[in-house]
Amino acid sequence: MENQLSNMNRRGFVKIGTLAATATLLPGFASAQTTAPYKLPDLPYGFDALEPHIDAKTMEIHHDKHHAAYIKNLNTALEADAELAKKPLEKLLGDLTGIRDEAARTTIRNNGGGHWNHAFFWETLAPASKAGEASKELAAAIDAAFGSMDGFKKAFGEAAAKRFGSGWAWLIVKDGKLKVTSTPNQDNPAMEGIVDAKDIGTPILGLDVWEHAYYLHYQNKRPDYVAAWWNVLNWGKASERFAAAKG
Repeated sequence: MENQLSNMNRRGFVKIGTLAATATLLPGFASAQTTAPYKLPDLPYGFDALEPHIDAKTMEIHHDKHHAAYIKNLNTALEADAELAKKPLEKLLGDLTGIRDEAARTTIRNNGGGHWNHAFFWETLAPASKAGEASKELAAAIDAAFGSMDGFKKAFGEAAAKRFGSGWAWLIVKDGKLKVTSTPNQDNPAMEGIVDAKDIGTPILGLDVWEHAYYLHYQNKRPDYVAAWWNVLNWGKASERFAAAKG
């Protein structure tokens, strides 16, 4: 079973890495697919582009401070291990159990996960005027999995709101079908040996529900932040990711 899970997770990250490298999944995400030292990717929009749903100050701190800190810590950890530093990030995260040094494994899990997740997250967002709609294929898959778009939003919103403490809510493709799940801290649905087998899959959408993502504007009202997020969800990107994952 352990080997089976390992292979599943490796395939998940290999799929993501291959698609990103060909600019099909994450065109602005190349910096997270190369080897160390990693660099902070630019946002594909201004800090204020998502207002009033996500405020400019939150975006600035989130990107320039929090994401930058994950990258700094990841690079520092990889300086001590030349072999690990040669591996693309998706391979590091797809084979965490293969890192024997526990301290290095924990640092890469937290900070490598933080870098990957945030680079993914920035591409998930778009100004409300450019958010678009789900493709016919993605909309049909959502209806099949959740009954309706409203059913999907309810399931996803519950996953985000009920994630205890810090973490993420995800929409994934698993066995060709859509599923909502969530992970703690900076874990994600393709980490080997970290995510329960039932929640392994290819991420299509990810919502950061760490307090640093919303507290300045929404304080402790996480459900309000989740409700606002739907207005700046990049449906075009989600549709591209879905098509790539299915293909």
